[in-house]
Amino acid sequence: MKPHPLWPALLCAALVQLPLQAAPNADQAGASPQTAVAHQAGDGVIRLYGPGGPDTALKRAAAAFQQETGIKVEVTAGPESSWRDRALQDADLFFAGAEQSMSAYLERYPFLDKQSAHAYYLRRSVIAVQKGNPTGIRGIEDLINRPLKVVVTEGLGSYNTSGTGLWEDVAGRKGSLADVQKLRRNIVAFEQGSGASFRAFTGQQADAWITWVHWPLNHQDKADFVEIEPERRIYRDLVIAKAAGADASTQRFLDFIDSPRGEPLFAQDGWTR
Repeated sequence: MKPHPLWPALLCAALVQLPLQAAPNADQAGASPQTAVAHQAGDGVIRLYGPGGPDTALKRAAAAFQQETGIKVEVTAGPESSWRDRALQDADLFFAGAEQSMSAYLERYPFLDKQSAHAYYLRRSVIAVQKGNPTGIRGIEDLINRPLKVVVTEGLGSYNTSGTGLWEDVAGRKGSLADVQKLRRNIVAFEQGSGASFRAFTGQQADAWITWVHWPLNHQDKADFVEIEPERRIYRDLVIAKAAGADASTQRFLDFIDSPRGEPLFAQDGWTR
């Protein structure tokens, strides 16, 4: 049967009516956040956004600063997807627990001032163990050479976390490929973010979790920790960047946490200079 002479025109008209394909979700790896909403900070409240972990010391500092100055400071922490939309609208500061994490924020959020990114404190890596250290872990050598169940934190290519690559840095610190291979065989969970790692460590009753010192310090009811051998120990920093148009008092808060008055508030969580 010959095609009807009007079919091409009818087909074109139908195609015009088809809906456009939805844009990729911003949570996908490599996607950019929606930036249609205008970023408007400077509302009289200093608002910080970043990951869980560094937030406990920042909240302590925020409370002390607010008591001293009367200026309100709000610290919002957790997975980036939980606060991204709010941060796009009103963030004054972004904080991260590692330079690679801050670099990702600076790339992803164009309203952040790249020149303002500054490291304020360092904290060390440790081995979180179950209360009482029932398996008698003494250091990374045990995690490499004994049949233990180890949890590690990873970004898995799509999640911004300070824990990305930490276990590999620790295991490979002495330049031994065998150490990395053996530790990998003991890993029972690669978790996205420290919060998920903590839940896996406690929920699975794993023997060890390679993490940052503030996690066991802030969860002493559920975990103890063992120091990592000095020759394998890794340090990463607390780095903060300022948003364009940030509240005028934002720099006062940054100066406060960088001062001798701020140091003890961070030292409680194991942060050092």
